[in-house]
Amino acid sequence: MSNFNPQQLATLAKQFIIEGDVLNVLPFGSGHINDTYRVHVRGTGSDYLLQRINHHVFGDVPALMQNIMRVTQHLKRKYDSFGGDNLPVADRVLTLIPTEAGLTYHRDEAGNFWRMFILLANTRSYDIVETPLQAKEGGRAFGQFQRLLSDLDAHLIHEVLPDFHHIGKRLAKLDSAIAADRVNRVCRVADEITFIKRRENRMHTLLNLAAAGKLPLRITHNDTKFNNVLLDVHDRAQCVIDLDTVMPGYVAYDFGDAIRTIINSAAEDEADLRKITLNIPLFEAYTAGYFEEADSFLTASEVNSLIEGILLLPYMQAVRFLTDFLEGDHYYKTHHADHNLQRARAQLKLVELVEAHEHVLQDCIHRTAGRYT
Repeated sequence: MSNFNPQQLATLAKQFIIEGDVLNVLPFGSGHINDTYRVHVRGTGSDYLLQRINHHVFGDVPALMQNIMRVTQHLKRKYDSFGGDNLPVADRVLTLIPTEAGLTYHRDEAGNFWRMFILLANTRSYDIVETPLQAKEGGRAFGQFQRLLSDLDAHLIHEVLPDFHHIGKRLAKLDSAIAADRVNRVCRVADEITFIKRRENRMHTLLNLAAAGKLPLRITHNDTKFNNVLLDVHDRAQCVIDLDTVMPGYVAYDFGDAIRTIINSAAEDEADLRKITLNIPLFEAYTAGYFEEADSFLTASEVNSLIEGILLLPYMQAVRFLTDFLEGDHYYKTHHADHNLQRARAQLKLVELVEAHEHVLQDCIHRTAGRYT
Protein backbone atom coordinates (compact mmCIF):
# COMPACT_ATOMS: atom_id res chain seq x y z
CA MET A 1 0.00 0.00 0.00
CA SER A 2 2.80 2.42 0.85
CA ASN A 3 6.48 2.85 1.59
CA PHE A 4 5.94 3.55 5.30
CA ASN A 5 7.21 1.01 7.81
CA PRO A 6 5.38 0.18 11.07
CA GLN A 7 7.64 2.35 13.19
CA GLN A 8 7.10 5.37 10.93
CA LEU A 9 3.34 4.86 11.00
CA ALA A 10 3.30 4.56 14.79
CA THR A 11 5.31 7.79 15.06
CA LEU A 12 2.87 9.53 12.72
CA ALA A 13 -0.08 8.31 14.76
CA LYS A 14 1.44 9.86 17.88
CA GLN A 15 1.31 13.30 16.24
CA PHE A 16 -2.42 13.25 17.02
CA ILE A 17 -4.14 13.52 20.38
CA ILE A 18 -5.16 9.92 20.94
CA GLU A 19 -5.96 7.95 24.06
CA GLY A 20 -3.93 4.85 24.86
CA ASP A 21 -0.67 3.41 23.62
CA VAL A 22 -0.27 2.50 19.95
CA LEU A 23 -0.02 -1.27 19.56
CA ASN A 24 0.19 -1.45 15.77
CA VAL A 25 -0.84 0.34 12.58
CA LEU A 26 -2.15 -1.84 9.76
CA PRO A 27 -3.45 -1.18 6.22
CA PHE A 28 -7.23 -0.75 6.13
CA GLY A 29 -9.86 -0.58 3.38
CA SER A 30 -9.64 -0.49 -0.39
CA GLY A 31 -9.78 3.19 -1.36
CA HIS A 32 -8.48 4.30 -4.74
CA ILE A 33 -7.01 7.65 -3.71
CA ASN A 34 -5.76 7.91 -0.11
CA ASP A 35 -3.74 5.44 1.98
CA THR A 36 -5.65 4.35 5.08
CA TYR A 37 -4.47 2.53 8.21
CA ARG A 38 -6.16 1.24 11.33
CA VAL A 39 -4.42 2.33 14.51
CA HIS A 40 -4.86 -0.21 17.30
CA VAL A 41 -4.44 1.22 20.77
CA ARG A 42 -4.27 -0.29 24.24
CA GLY A 43 -6.57 0.69 27.06
CA THR A 44 -9.44 2.42 25.25
CA GLY A 45 -12.68 1.38 23.65
CA SER A 46 -11.88 2.97 20.30
CA ASP A 47 -9.30 2.56 17.57
CA TYR A 48 -8.47 5.21 15.01
CA LEU A 49 -8.09 5.63 11.26
CA LEU A 50 -4.89 7.27 10.05
CA GLN A 51 -4.94 8.51 6.46
CA ARG A 52 -2.31 9.89 4.15
CA ILE A 53 -4.15 12.43 2.02
CA ASN A 54 -3.24 12.25 -1.65
CA HIS A 55 -2.14 15.86 -2.09
CA HIS A 56 -1.48 15.26 -5.77
CA VAL A 57 -5.24 14.81 -6.19
CA PHE A 58 -6.29 17.28 -3.47
CA GLY A 59 -3.94 20.17 -4.06
CA ASP A 60 -5.30 22.43 -1.29
CA VAL A 61 -5.31 20.24 1.80
CA PRO A 62 -6.12 23.08 4.25
CA ALA A 63 -9.26 23.91 2.24
CA LEU A 64 -10.18 20.23 2.09
CA MET A 65 -9.88 19.85 5.85
CA GLN A 66 -11.80 23.06 6.44
CA ASN A 67 -14.65 21.62 4.36
CA ILE A 68 -14.70 18.42 6.40
CA MET A 69 -14.61 20.28 9.70
CA ARG A 70 -17.39 22.66 8.66
CA VAL A 71 -19.64 19.87 7.37
CA THR A 72 -19.12 17.51 10.31
CA GLN A 73 -19.71 20.29 12.84
CA HIS A 74 -22.94 21.28 11.07
CA LEU A 75 -24.13 17.67 11.01
CA LYS A 76 -23.33 17.20 14.68
CA ARG A 77 -25.32 20.30 15.60
CA LYS A 78 -28.28 18.95 13.62
CA TYR A 79 -28.13 15.52 15.25
CA ASP A 80 -27.74 17.14 18.67
CA SER A 81 -30.92 19.10 18.07
CA PHE A 82 -32.95 15.99 17.23
CA GLY A 83 -32.83 14.39 20.67
CA GLY A 84 -34.48 11.10 21.53
CA ASP A 85 -32.02 8.97 19.55
CA ASN A 86 -30.19 6.21 21.37
CA LEU A 87 -27.26 6.39 18.96
CA PRO A 88 -24.60 8.89 20.10
CA VAL A 89 -23.88 11.73 17.70
CA ALA A 90 -20.21 10.63 17.59
CA ASP A 91 -21.38 7.35 16.00
CA ARG A 92 -23.38 9.12 13.29
CA VAL A 93 -20.79 11.63 12.06
CA LEU A 94 -17.05 11.33 11.43
CA THR A 95 -14.94 12.84 14.19
CA LEU A 96 -11.57 14.39 13.35
CA ILE A 97 -8.77 14.00 15.88
CA PRO A 98 -6.63 17.15 16.20
CA THR A 99 -2.85 17.09 16.18
CA GLU A 100 -0.71 17.99 19.17
CA ALA A 101 -0.36 21.37 17.45
CA GLY A 102 -4.13 21.82 17.40
CA LEU A 103 -4.52 21.36 13.63
CA THR A 104 -6.80 19.07 11.63
CA TYR A 105 -3.85 17.58 9.73
CA HIS A 106 -0.15 16.86 10.15
CA ARG A 107 2.49 17.42 7.48
CA ASP A 108 5.54 15.19 7.75
CA GLU A 109 9.12 16.01 6.78
CA ALA A 110 8.63 14.57 3.30
CA GLY A 111 5.63 16.83 2.64
CA ASN A 112 2.93 14.18 3.09
CA PHE A 113 -0.34 15.25 4.70
CA TRP A 114 -1.94 13.06 7.37
CA ARG A 115 -5.23 13.14 9.29
CA MET A 116 -6.98 10.96 11.82
CA PHE A 117 -10.57 9.97 12.56
CA ILE A 118 -12.17 7.92 15.30
CA LEU A 119 -12.86 4.44 13.92
CA LEU A 120 -16.56 3.66 14.13
CA ALA A 121 -16.67 0.20 15.65
CA ASN A 122 -19.25 -2.47 14.82
CA THR A 123 -19.97 -1.01 11.42
CA ARG A 124 -19.51 -2.41 7.96
CA SER A 125 -19.64 -1.33 4.35
CA TYR A 126 -20.34 -3.20 1.14
CA ASP A 127 -18.87 -2.77 -2.31
CA ILE A 128 -21.94 -4.44 -3.83
CA VAL A 129 -25.46 -4.11 -2.40
CA GLU A 130 -26.88 -7.48 -1.42
CA THR A 131 -30.40 -6.79 -0.13
CA PRO A 132 -33.25 -4.28 -0.62
CA LEU A 133 -32.83 -3.25 3.03
CA GLN A 134 -29.23 -2.25 2.40
CA ALA A 135 -30.25 -0.32 -0.71
CA LYS A 136 -33.04 1.50 1.13
CA GLU A 137 -30.70 2.40 3.99
CA GLY A 138 -28.17 3.75 1.49
CA GLY A 139 -30.88 5.96 0.04
CA ARG A 140 -31.89 7.15 3.50
CA ALA A 141 -28.27 7.90 4.41
CA PHE A 142 -27.50 10.06 1.39
CA GLY A 143 -30.96 11.66 1.37
CA GLN A 144 -30.54 12.62 5.02
CA PHE A 145 -27.00 13.85 4.37
CA GLN A 146 -28.27 16.24 1.70
CA ARG A 147 -31.26 17.31 3.79
CA LEU A 148 -29.26 18.15 6.90
CA LEU A 149 -26.85 20.22 4.85
CA SER A 150 -29.53 21.93 2.75
CA ASP A 151 -29.56 24.97 5.07
CA LEU A 152 -25.76 25.39 5.06
CA ASP A 153 -24.63 27.96 2.50
CA ALA A 154 -23.00 26.06 -0.36
CA HIS A 155 -20.69 29.01 -0.98
CA LEU A 156 -19.00 28.36 2.37
CA ILE A 157 -17.64 25.08 1.01
CA HIS A 158 -14.48 25.14 -1.08
CA GLU A 159 -14.47 23.55 -4.51
CA VAL A 160 -11.42 21.40 -3.77
CA LEU A 161 -11.72 19.56 -7.10
CA PRO A 162 -12.79 22.25 -9.60
CA ASP A 163 -15.24 21.04 -12.25
CA PHE A 164 -15.27 17.56 -10.71
CA HIS A 165 -18.64 16.70 -12.29
CA HIS A 166 -18.44 19.08 -15.25
CA ILE A 167 -18.93 16.67 -18.12
CA GLY A 168 -17.83 19.27 -20.68
CA LYS A 169 -14.43 19.53 -18.97
CA ARG A 170 -14.18 15.75 -18.61
CA LEU A 171 -14.85 15.26 -22.32
CA ALA A 172 -12.34 17.96 -23.22
CA LYS A 173 -9.71 16.16 -21.15
CA LEU A 174 -10.55 12.91 -22.93
CA ASP A 175 -10.15 14.66 -26.28
CA SER A 176 -6.72 15.90 -25.21
CA ALA A 177 -5.71 12.41 -24.14
CA ILE A 178 -6.85 11.03 -27.49
CA ALA A 179 -4.90 13.68 -29.39
CA ALA A 180 -1.72 13.19 -27.35
CA ASP A 181 -1.91 9.37 -27.29
CA ARG A 182 1.07 9.36 -24.94
CA VAL A 183 1.20 5.60 -24.41
CA ASN A 184 -0.06 4.49 -27.84
CA ARG A 185 -3.40 3.10 -26.68
CA VAL A 186 -5.93 5.05 -28.77
CA CYS A 187 -5.89 2.38 -31.46
CA ARG A 188 -7.38 -0.07 -28.95
CA VAL A 189 -10.41 1.98 -27.93
CA ALA A 190 -12.11 3.10 -31.14
CA ASP A 191 -15.44 1.51 -30.17
CA GLU A 192 -15.43 3.10 -26.73
CA ILE A 193 -14.67 6.54 -28.17
CA THR A 194 -17.50 6.21 -30.70
CA PHE A 195 -19.95 5.20 -27.96
CA ILE A 196 -18.99 8.23 -25.89
CA LYS A 197 -19.14 10.71 -28.78
CA ARG A 198 -22.64 9.64 -29.81
CA ARG A 199 -24.02 10.60 -26.39
CA GLU A 200 -22.29 13.91 -25.74
CA ASN A 201 -25.32 16.16 -26.29
CA ARG A 202 -27.65 14.31 -23.90
CA MET A 203 -24.97 14.24 -21.22
CA HIS A 204 -24.89 18.06 -21.05
CA THR A 205 -28.52 18.22 -19.85
CA LEU A 206 -27.74 18.88 -16.17
CA LEU A 207 -25.22 21.58 -17.01
CA ASN A 208 -27.75 23.24 -19.28
CA LEU A 209 -30.46 23.14 -16.60
CA ALA A 210 -28.07 24.62 -14.04
CA ALA A 211 -27.00 27.37 -16.45
CA ALA A 212 -30.67 28.24 -16.97
CA GLY A 213 -31.13 28.62 -13.20
CA LYS A 214 -33.45 25.63 -12.93
CA LEU A 215 -31.38 23.64 -10.42
CA PRO A 216 -30.43 25.02 -6.98
CA LEU A 217 -26.82 24.69 -5.92
CA ARG A 218 -26.55 22.34 -2.92
CA ILE A 219 -23.83 20.88 -0.75
CA THR A 220 -23.41 17.40 -2.16
CA HIS A 221 -21.21 14.41 -1.37
CA ASN A 222 -20.05 13.81 -4.96
CA ASP A 223 -18.82 10.25 -4.35
CA THR A 224 -21.91 8.35 -3.29
CA LYS A 225 -20.69 4.83 -3.88
CA PHE A 226 -22.54 2.46 -1.58
CA ASN A 227 -19.35 1.63 0.30
CA ASN A 228 -19.28 5.24 1.53
CA VAL A 229 -22.16 4.46 3.87
CA LEU A 230 -21.38 2.63 7.10
CA LEU A 231 -24.15 0.29 8.25
CA ASP A 232 -24.60 -1.16 11.71
CA VAL A 233 -24.77 -4.86 12.52
CA HIS A 234 -28.46 -4.87 11.51
CA ASP A 235 -27.71 -3.20 8.15
CA ARG A 236 -29.21 0.11 9.24
CA ALA A 237 -27.50 3.27 7.99
CA GLN A 238 -25.23 4.83 10.58
CA CYS A 239 -22.74 7.23 9.01
CA VAL A 240 -21.78 8.71 5.64
CA ILE A 241 -18.01 8.64 5.18
CA ASP A 242 -15.31 9.73 2.72
CA LEU A 243 -16.05 13.45 2.80
CA ASP A 244 -13.12 14.58 0.66
CA THR A 245 -15.33 15.37 -2.31
CA VAL A 246 -18.06 17.27 -0.43
CA MET A 247 -18.51 20.39 -2.53
CA PRO A 248 -21.19 22.60 -4.05
CA GLY A 249 -23.13 20.61 -6.63
CA TYR A 250 -26.50 19.27 -7.79
CA VAL A 251 -28.51 16.49 -6.18
CA ALA A 252 -28.73 14.51 -9.42
CA TYR A 253 -24.97 13.95 -9.28
CA ASP A 254 -25.22 12.21 -5.91
CA PHE A 255 -28.33 10.26 -6.86
CA GLY A 256 -26.82 9.11 -10.15
CA ASP A 257 -23.52 8.02 -8.63
CA ALA A 258 -25.28 6.04 -5.90
CA ILE A 259 -27.49 4.29 -8.44
CA ARG A 260 -24.40 3.58 -10.54
CA THR A 261 -23.11 1.24 -7.85
CA ILE A 262 -26.41 0.02 -6.40
CA ILE A 263 -28.26 -0.97 -9.56
CA ASN A 264 -25.26 -2.77 -11.05
CA SER A 265 -25.42 -6.50 -10.40
CA ALA A 266 -21.66 -6.81 -10.83
CA ALA A 267 -18.51 -5.06 -9.64
CA GLU A 268 -17.48 -1.64 -10.94
CA ASP A 269 -14.61 -3.26 -12.84
CA GLU A 270 -16.36 -6.46 -13.98
CA ALA A 271 -14.44 -7.95 -16.91
CA ASP A 272 -17.27 -10.18 -18.15
CA LEU A 273 -19.84 -7.68 -19.46
CA ARG A 274 -22.49 -10.41 -19.62
CA LYS A 275 -22.61 -10.38 -15.82
CA ILE A 276 -23.63 -6.71 -15.72
CA THR A 277 -27.39 -6.47 -15.37
CA LEU A 278 -29.78 -4.03 -13.66
CA ASN A 279 -31.26 -4.93 -10.30
CA ILE A 280 -34.50 -2.97 -10.47
CA PRO A 281 -35.75 -4.00 -6.97
CA LEU A 282 -32.60 -2.52 -5.45
CA PHE A 283 -33.15 0.67 -7.44
CA GLU A 284 -36.72 0.89 -6.15
CA ALA A 285 -35.54 0.34 -2.57
CA TYR A 286 -32.84 3.00 -2.78
CA THR A 287 -35.27 5.47 -4.33
CA ALA A 288 -37.80 4.85 -1.56
CA GLY A 289 -35.19 5.42 1.14
CA TYR A 290 -33.89 8.53 -0.57
CA PHE A 291 -37.28 10.24 -0.87
CA GLU A 292 -38.15 9.26 2.68
CA GLU A 293 -35.42 11.67 3.79
CA ALA A 294 -35.08 14.13 0.90
CA ASP A 295 -38.68 14.88 -0.06
CA SER A 296 -38.93 17.91 2.24
CA PHE A 297 -36.34 20.01 0.43
CA LEU A 298 -36.27 18.81 -3.19
CA THR A 299 -37.78 21.00 -5.90
CA ALA A 300 -39.80 19.59 -8.79
CA SER A 301 -36.95 20.40 -11.17
CA GLU A 302 -34.54 18.43 -9.01
CA VAL A 303 -36.84 15.42 -8.98
CA ASN A 304 -37.10 15.58 -12.77
CA SER A 305 -33.31 15.83 -13.06
CA LEU A 306 -32.56 12.58 -11.22
CA ILE A 307 -32.90 10.40 -14.32
CA GLU A 308 -30.26 12.53 -16.03
CA GLY A 309 -27.90 11.84 -13.15
CA ILE A 310 -28.50 8.10 -13.50
CA LEU A 311 -27.42 8.30 -17.13
CA LEU A 312 -24.61 10.79 -16.64
CA LEU A 313 -22.63 9.34 -13.76
CA PRO A 314 -21.67 5.94 -15.23
CA TYR A 315 -20.98 7.72 -18.51
CA MET A 316 -18.75 10.26 -16.78
CA GLN A 317 -16.98 7.56 -14.80
CA ALA A 318 -16.28 5.71 -18.03
CA VAL A 319 -14.85 8.91 -19.51
CA ARG A 320 -12.61 9.31 -16.47
CA PHE A 321 -11.40 5.70 -16.54
CA LEU A 322 -10.76 5.84 -20.28
CA THR A 323 -8.90 9.14 -19.97
CA ASP A 324 -6.65 7.70 -17.27
CA PHE A 325 -6.03 4.62 -19.41
CA LEU A 326 -4.97 6.77 -22.36
CA GLU A 327 -2.75 8.94 -20.14
CA GLY A 328 -0.89 6.00 -18.64
CA ASP A 329 -2.86 5.16 -15.48
CA HIS A 330 -1.57 7.90 -13.19
CA TYR A 331 -4.78 8.80 -11.31
CA TYR A 332 -6.51 5.59 -10.25
CA LYS A 333 -4.74 2.72 -8.55
CA THR A 334 -4.68 -0.23 -10.93
CA HIS A 335 -4.03 -3.94 -10.46
CA HIS A 336 -3.06 -4.79 -14.03
CA ALA A 337 -2.19 -3.02 -17.27
CA ASP A 338 -5.74 -2.88 -18.68
CA HIS A 339 -7.58 -2.25 -15.42
CA ASN A 340 -8.81 1.23 -16.34
CA LEU A 341 -9.97 0.03 -19.74
CA GLN A 342 -11.81 -2.83 -18.09
CA ARG A 343 -13.47 -0.35 -15.73
CA ALA A 344 -14.45 1.95 -18.60
CA ARG A 345 -16.05 -0.86 -20.58
CA ALA A 346 -18.06 -1.98 -17.56
CA GLN A 347 -19.41 1.54 -17.03
CA LEU A 348 -20.34 1.95 -20.69
CA LYS A 349 -22.25 -1.31 -20.53
CA LEU A 350 -24.14 0.10 -17.56
CA VAL A 351 -25.00 3.24 -19.55
CA GLU A 352 -26.37 1.06 -22.32
CA LEU A 353 -28.59 -0.86 -19.89
CA VAL A 354 -29.87 2.30 -18.21
CA GLU A 355 -30.83 3.71 -21.61
CA ALA A 356 -32.79 0.54 -22.37
CA HIS A 357 -34.70 0.80 -19.07
CA GLU A 358 -34.99 4.58 -18.81
CA HIS A 359 -38.79 4.65 -18.82
CA VAL A 360 -38.95 2.05 -16.01
CA LEU A 361 -36.53 4.02 -13.83
CA GLN A 362 -38.21 7.35 -14.52
CA ASP A 363 -41.62 5.93 -13.68
CA CYS A 364 -40.31 4.60 -10.36
CA ILE A 365 -38.84 8.01 -9.44
CA HIS A 366 -42.08 9.86 -10.10
CA ARG A 367 -44.28 7.27 -8.41
CA THR A 368 -42.09 7.37 -5.30
CA ALA A 369 -41.87 11.16 -5.25
CA GLY A 370 -45.64 11.34 -5.74
CA ARG A 371 -46.27 9.44 -2.52
CA TYR A 372 -44.72 12.32 -0.58
CA THR A 373 -45.87 15.24 -2.72
